[in-house]
Amino acid sequence: MREREHRDDHDRCAVNWLVETPGADPSTGSVRWDPLHSLWNGGMAGVALIAGPLVATPGALLLFVLTTGGGLLLGHSVGFHRLMIHRSFRTIRAIEYFLVWCGTAVGMSGPFWMIRTHDLRDWAQRQAHCHDYLAHRRPPLIDAWWQLHCRLDLAHPPAYDLSALERQGFYRFLEGWWMAQQVPVALACWAIGGWSWVVWGVCARVAISVHGHWLVGHFAHRHGPQSWLVDQAGVQAHDVPWAAIPTMGEAWHNNHHAFPGSARIGLYPGQSDWGFVLISLLQWVGLAWDVCTPDALPSRERRLTATPRGLQRRAKSL
Repeated sequence: MREREHRDDHDRCAVNWLVETPGADPSTGSVRWDPLHSLWNGGMAGVALIAGPLVATPGALLLFVLTTGGGLLLGHSVGFHRLMIHRSFRTIRAIEYFLVWCGTAVGMSGPFWMIRTHDLRDWAQRQAHCHDYLAHRRPPLIDAWWQLHCRLDLAHPPAYDLSALERQGFYRFLEGWWMAQQVPVALACWAIGGWSWVVWGVCARVAISVHGHWLVGHFAHRHGPQSWLVDQAGVQAHDVPWAAIPTMGEAWHNNHHAFPGSARIGLYPGQSDWGFVLISLLQWVGLAWDVCTPDALPSRERRLTATPRGLQRRAKSL
């Protein structure tokens, strides 16, 4: 029998894991160096840049492409973002754990850290004002240093309720040992292809995933097409079309801000969304259900203003 989680009746576009806290302020805080993530991110990038060219082989480069794409699809896009964070669909426990493990193996951090980081930014950008760190307002080099090597300590942060996940030993294990998830991957790479495969299958993969995540996030809040404006939000999102395929559909970020509870992010013709293709496949074989799309969120449009581009797209779809 499938393990189905109880789902309370709630706004699927809400910031799911953040608790509205009186006095919480997204605009006042200090950016501080985060040694754990800084050394991890810098170390992976350093090994990839120095050793990568020296040990590159066709097999290692193919491994890099396949493992990076697979990790971003299964883990970051579907496992972490659409399933664990937004609960935009449901699946059996075994598949959920596999997808979230894939997300952890991408190498950005553990599941609880990812939830807090995502939900803090999501909540802050919906406010009238928020810190430059949370809005990606600074120039690219400063923003890269902040996002990849620092953390923001708000003077009055909101609270989180992760109790539903913290009760599960598997999630606690991944949070405490997220870096160690590279060990079995590295051992498999070394057994098959030696150090070349370790460098490209672990270090280069983690480095490009982490740095690419920052780069797309930076542009998604600075420049690009928009179909929707979220009413009263201090930070608006943009689509990043050139990144749609490598991000598995996540780069249609304007759509995501408009309908954050939707499992489908590429909404219009020509917007590729491999993450939703995978979810649809799981649904077709009976391994996914409660799949949320914008059609299930009619009240959401009352909080949106369509841009001229958005009005044209809506007219074409009628």
